[in-house]
Amino acid sequence: MKTKFNKFPDELISQIVQEYLTTEISQPELMKKYNFGGPNTIYRWMKYLGISKQDFEQIKEDRVMTSDSSKSLKELELEHKIRLLEDELNKEKLKTAALSTLIDIAERDLKIDIKKKRGAKP
Repeated sequence: MKTKFNKFPDELISQIVQEYLTTEISQPELMKKYNFGGPNTIYRWMKYLGISKQDFEQIKEDRVMTSDSSKSLKELELEHKIRLLEDELNKEKLKTAALSTLIDIAERDLKIDIKKKRGAKP
């Protein structure tokens, strides 16, 4: 027979994961504090929230580097989001450059007009 487990709202899951990532509180202490079970629950929640192992390692590194500073949890979260957005932006720039090169090669080798010329008449 399956046992029922507590279903936590997304806000609480996010709060617990943030507490785990930004403080020195261990998983067993959080399990006792919030009354949930399973040693991998926090890692499953991190996956559910889209936090990869690489992100987790980066957050831990940031926590060690900023332990002397007085950055708030919100500032740490925003810095992490900025890093993710910068990575996405760099990927999109590479994709745009690759597509532009592909269009240029197609126009040159296949003599196909792909780009619309300014002032062209219909």
